[in-house]
Order: sequence, then structure tokens, then C-alpha cells
Amino acid sequence: MTRPAGILDNALGAVGNTPLIRLSKIAEQEGFKCNLLGKLEFVSAGGSVKDRIAKAMVEAAEKEGKLIPGKSVVIEPTSGNTGIGLAMACAIKGYSVIITMPNKMSLEKEATLRALGAEVVRTPTEAAWDSPESHIGVAKTLEAAIPYGIILDQYRNENNPLAHELTTGPEIIEAVTATPVTSLHASSGKVDVVIAGAGTGGTITGIARAIKKTHNKDAVIVGVDPQGSVLALPASLNTTPTSVPYTVEGIGYDFVPDVLSREPGLIDSWVKTEDEEAFKVVKRIMRSEGLLVGGSSGSALAGAIQWLRSEGKVWAESEGANVVVLLPDGIRNYMSKPWFLELTMNAEPTPLAGTIANILGTPAKLNGHSKTVAETVKTNGSSVHSPMNGVKKVENAVEEGMGEGMQ
Repeated sequence: MTRPAGILDNALGAVGNTPLIRLSKIAEQEGFKCNLLGKLEFVSAGGSVKDRIAKAMVEAAEKEGKLIPGKSVVIEPTSGNTGIGLAMACAIKGYSVIITMPNKMSLEKEATLRALGAEVVRTPTEAAWDSPESHIGVAKTLEAAIPYGIILDQYRNENNPLAHELTTGPEIIEAVTATPVTSLHASSGKVDVVIAGAGTGGTITGIARAIKKTHNKDAVIVGVDPQGSVLALPASLNTTPTSVPYTVEGIGYDFVPDVLSREPGLIDSWVKTEDEEAFKVVKRIMRSEGLLVGGSSGSALAGAIQWLRSEGKVWAESEGANVVVLLPDGIRNYMSKPWFLELTMNAEPTPLAGTIANILGTPAKLNGHSKTVAETVKTNGSSVHSPMNGVKKVENAVEEGMGEGMQ
């Protein structure tokens, strides 16, 4: 399902049709003989896999007469990416948008939403999903009070998994089957394994249906769920070793959404991941493969590596087996998050940093900063409740770092 040639009518024509890319260096580092392949969703128009469901839900609601031009107000509880997709679609189509989003979600997501014309309401991260104070509860309150307000509801909307059954899954199949076998790259000629994180669960459900029903009924589908979430099966996997909530955004929930299928034999296995390993893998993807992915992509690949080292070892050792990992979004939405600043601005000096220091006669500092980013974040705080407070904190951190680097 390659993107059609020619001029597109609007940005919605640039949703999906994302590339499937070999993660050859990481496969080599791990000693995997399979084809480790990444489905790169951040090149979609709105920057994530959620563009697909936003487009599908809006267009379906229009066909059903649920959206009224000039009157309807689209309201959606989201961790951010679905909201961005909806805000993009509604900017094009002329609908007002309100996004409710937990406090833990990044400042960049809020800024992007506001740039697209959406109103953003932050809610307590710790609020249970069925609490009136949660992002879901607040969205319902707004829908009841605002004339022509409508929640498209990614947690229940059948167009969520259907979008992936009709687009994401077929794209993966086409990319794999259209790639010829060469002396450098063996291939089974089919999709053997798909590994994806689960938030609402629509992505993995839709892809699994497309692969198993139309292409390879024996394909293995693996779900990745962060520690602290309750989506994995069997339920015993969800026993949390720590009370600390997970930081990674966009995957995991404290309830099981309706769009996550529990159909026997559809999702074959689940893997639990931790923040620390996910963020380490983000760095590996960037440094090894040159792909600027977000934290949930790190979770997906960390889960894939974990599964291929254990339960999926037979696939890891199978030359030509095609193992696809869904990489949901890019780093754009996370560049002010403490985990990313620590990963990048507080990294240990490289040998090249020492060479530069010797040439210029200056001490080798952590990326030029004598005060660590961790200290700066601790000083300025990391919780963002007001967009202007968040902007000021980021500006202060940047200014401090620039000043120290110039001394």
C-alpha cells in the first residue's frame, strides 16, 4: 500500500504508508539471525501510529452523520498522540477539539495540540480511569455539558482496530512479500512474527487480524505491556514488583479497553517491560540505526529483544524469518522529559570529547555542562501543570546550560 504518486489533497493523504526498515545493527549486536524489521510510524503526517485511527474515526463519524460541520466539538481523552491526530484531522475539516490528557504526558504534546488549535485540559495522573477526575471522566463531563460535544472514544470505537486491519497490517504484508530474496538478505517470504506495544490495544488487535486472517495464520503476535499496567495475559504477569508508576507514555492502562481483543489465538504471547530498559533501547536505536524514536518504541524493541532471547529464540535463530516491531512514534514529543535529557545531555563523555578538550585546552565536561541536567531538572522541577510554567522551566534549563557551556 505505497503512497500514491502525485499531489495530495491535504495532510490526511499523508497518514500511514510508513516504511518497514531493517534494524540490522541491533540484530547483529544481539546475535539474531532473523530479519529484525521496524515499522516506522513517526513519518506519518501527525507523527505517530495514532494518525491512522484519528483519520478513520473522524471519517466514519462524518459518514454516520455524527459530526456536524460548524457545530460539532470533538472531545477525546488521550495520552496525546491520538489527540494530535484528531486535532490535525479536525483542523483540516473544521471541527473544534478538546483534548483531556493526564499530567504526566509531555509538554511537547500539549504544545503541539495547541498549535493545531485544540484546547487541552490536564488531569491528575494518579486518578483511576473510572474516576470523574481522570482524563476519561473529565471528557465525559465536558461532553455532557457542551452542545454538540462528541467523544469518538478510541477505547471502544471499532474503527480503531479496523484502521490497522485495513492499513497497517496490509502495509507490513506488502513490504515483506514485495522484498526479493538476495544473497545478502534471506527471507521466508511472509510475516512470521509481529511485536507491538499495547495502549488501547487497537493497533496490535488490528494488525493481528490482518496478518492471521489474510496472510499467515501461523504468525506469532506478541504484545508488550509496561510494568504497572494490567493488559498482559495471563493476569499473573501483571503483578507489579514496585509501586512506582511507569514513565513511558502511550502504552499500558489500569483497565482493559474494549478494542483490545481477548479472542483466543489472536495475541499469542505477552512481555512485560520496565522504563529503564526501554529508555536504554531508545538510545541504542538512535545511535545504532539513526532512528529518532520515542519511549514506547524503546519499550516495543526492548520487549522484542526479551522475547527473542527466551520464548522466541527459535525465531531469533532462524535465518530469513521476518520479525516486525511496531515503532509507534518519534522523539519530537519527549525532548523536555527528564529521561531524555538525562540520556542525552548528561551522557558520559566520549573519547572524541576528550580529543576536543585536548585540542582546545578545556576540561572534558558532560556535553559541555558542568552542572548535570539531572540537577537542573531537580532544581526546576519536572511536573508540568501549566503550559507557561513548563515553557519557563525548559527555558531556564537551556539558558543555564548555554551559559555554563560558554564560560
